[in-house]
Amino acid sequence: MRWSEKPVYICCGHTDMRKSINGLMAPVKDSFSLDPFSEALFVFCNRNRDRIKILEWDGDGFWLYFKRLERGHFRWPARGDAVTMVLDAKELSYLIEGAKLEKKLKREEVLEWQIS
Repeated sequence: MRWSEKPVYICCGHTDMRKSINGLMAPVKDSFSLDPFSEALFVFCNRNRDRIKILEWDGDGFWLYFKRLERGHFRWPARGDAVTMVLDAKELSYLIEGAKLEKKLKREEVLEWQIS
């Protein structure tokens, strides 16, 4: 997996997480006007912002990565004028890891409040 070399396309707004590979290929082709077989990552998030899926073509098959948060939410762009955003791998990492940081910061605030 060489994510650092691939562009990352974020689907703004929410996506139905019941969709699998074929179901996620449709918005890549129709809404993004991109080829799902290209060297790129396509990232989708659910309405509650606690689940993401990443679709990747590796040359001979698709990978579908899935992450479900037990607590917290991903900071996800709403669907406005843009249907998709382009990120690099580092920005995707920040987006994914941001939920951990948010959860950690909230926990520290609670502990600090209890001590006072």
